[in-house]
Amino acid sequence: MPATLEGQLVVAISSRALFDFEEENRVFEQGDDRAYMQLQLGRLEEPAKPGVAFSLVRKLLAFNDTDAQRVEVVILSRNDPVSGMRVFRSAQHYGLPIQRGSFTRGQSPWRYLKPLNANLFLSAHLPDVRAALDAGVPAAQVYPHSARASEEHPHEVRIAFDGDAVLFSDEAERVFQAQGLSAFQQHERDKAATPLSAGPFKPLLAALHRLQQEGTPNMRIRTALVTARSAPAHERAIRTLMDWNIEVDEAMFLGGLPKGEFLREFEPDFFFDDQTGHIESAAQHVPAGHVAAGVANLKA
Repeated sequence: MPATLEGQLVVAISSRALFDFEEENRVFEQGDDRAYMQLQLGRLEEPAKPGVAFSLVRKLLAFNDTDAQRVEVVILSRNDPVSGMRVFRSAQHYGLPIQRGSFTRGQSPWRYLKPLNANLFLSAHLPDVRAALDAGVPAAQVYPHSARASEEHPHEVRIAFDGDAVLFSDEAERVFQAQGLSAFQQHERDKAATPLSAGPFKPLLAALHRLQQEGTPNMRIRTALVTARSAPAHERAIRTLMDWNIEVDEAMFLGGLPKGEFLREFEPDFFFDDQTGHIESAAQHVPAGHVAAGVANLKA
């Protein structure tokens, strides 16, 4: 039978999101791809250091066992194929069973997300993230200099999500941006019983929920909603999740407080938010990625 990824949670990730290639990337950004290729080739036997999404990938792959292949991680990289050898060598060094990858030598790799049926795309390259989101794939721009994940929860994948424009649509955020906090609160109070439409990361949350239900004795998932909402706007968010038949383990309604220190205590393997200010706050404490979607990210 032909190989298939059907039924698996598929994570597509750039080499720079998985490994710390910041020094090498400075050469790449100078426009001399042959110098970059030679640098990576010269370091072929030197495993790259873990990058911002390393912990998330390693833990998700731990859901696989001899009974079932539940998670597939695929490298989608603007690197050249020669440099790709170091990516695979580094993955092998850390015991990450990553077998598939596409290396496009400077061209956008996001177009390969569709045949993969990817549930998530992580990249440091914002245009690729925007294109993926436009194509309907949950995607985030990783902040390579984010703090690395805590090692306190080796058997638990911890993921934190913002609400509006991430898990939910930006409907309410548009009211807030146009009319202010009081109008937003009244809008959400009036619509408390009306579920919000799905945002770009609802499919990922649903896939994680299915993965959690399948279960494995070696790994579990813990999720958190971390939002600037506060009462009375909390109710619509909770009721929306109930309408989707999806549970989150924790919900933080922070009423505009900086999210970073709360995330530091939750210790996620990754945090997703649509606003760069929240990501910059979070990145001081935890791995973080910018979801370039919704009214807060409208292109000029």
